[in-house]
Amino acid sequence: MAPHGTRRTPPALFTVALALVLLTWPACVPGVESPPLPARTAPAQASGPPTAYGAYVGYGADAVRRVAEFGAWLGRPEPRVGHAYLPGENWSDIEGASNDLAPWADWRRKEQDRLLVLNVPMLDRNEAHLPDDVVRAELADGAAGRYDDHFRALARRLVQLGVPDTEIVLGWEMNGTTYTHRCAPDPASWKRYWTRIVTAMRSVPGQRFRFDFTPTRGRDAIPWTECYPGDDYVDVIGMDAYDAPRGLSFSEQLTEPYGLLAQVDFARAHHKPIAYPEWGLFDNGDNPTYMRGMLTWMAGQHPLYQTISDYCPHGVWRCRDNPKSSAVYRSLTDSQS
Repeated sequence: MAPHGTRRTPPALFTVALALVLLTWPACVPGVESPPLPARTAPAQASGPPTAYGAYVGYGADAVRRVAEFGAWLGRPEPRVGHAYLPGENWSDIEGASNDLAPWADWRRKEQDRLLVLNVPMLDRNEAHLPDDVVRAELADGAAGRYDDHFRALARRLVQLGVPDTEIVLGWEMNGTTYTHRCAPDPASWKRYWTRIVTAMRSVPGQRFRFDFTPTRGRDAIPWTECYPGDDYVDVIGMDAYDAPRGLSFSEQLTEPYGLLAQVDFARAHHKPIAYPEWGLFDNGDNPTYMRGMLTWMAGQHPLYQTISDYCPHGVWRCRDNPKSSAVYRSLTDSQS
């Protein structure tokens, strides 16, 4: 996961309500303590309705069915958020040509208040671990407009499927090293390329997309602020936030350089809502203290949506390795809704 660098000072105003929640939330699970309160906390988002929640539960029609099953496991109605990913092996994938989008579009259209969150790669061969010089050349081509037509094709497909308001998580975790669409090899080209993609997709008649800028929590290969393409081309400041690395407490995840506090600070400064497209357990195993901390943090910040990655080692429903965290998730998700 992300290495840790320096961080700017958090704001002078802090959230008393969030502090009280973190200190006094009842321990609903035996042996689970409330997380230690960080020395400083960021101002919460303005109060509003409960956050739309969901889970990533896989690809295609089976995953659509699992959304309802996830709600049944919680003893609640079906979640309002469905989360899907486009594969990125080739440009046909990125144009949405597979059969995965249609079932999700059908699901979205059945209820007016549902939200379809779609992760979209910026480059093909996206998990091929290509060297930096190849990535640099690909980003330059994208910045010059070579790939615009692929994204117009995706936008037309989404509009035709009746999901013109899809939440587009474009080029996620760009500050890391996992994906070909990473930013560090050439941040200037990466930002120009992002603006071209957004412009191309917004040019399609009927679209109402929102575009989420979603780094991974922490500094990683490059400070994610150096990849930000500008307010005119970003609608939501997201963050993928897993419980890692080993030994890092939730309080430290809040205050680390480019961490959870930094995301809220940055979003507030740029007048953008926040979201958590991916989050969950990881290097610290079944960690109910993290689960309590993350859910309480999100409840205080009122993100646009949050979707846990529900598979091992991250999840709480399909992964049976995390029973204590699962109990916390079920308890707090119910109480905050």
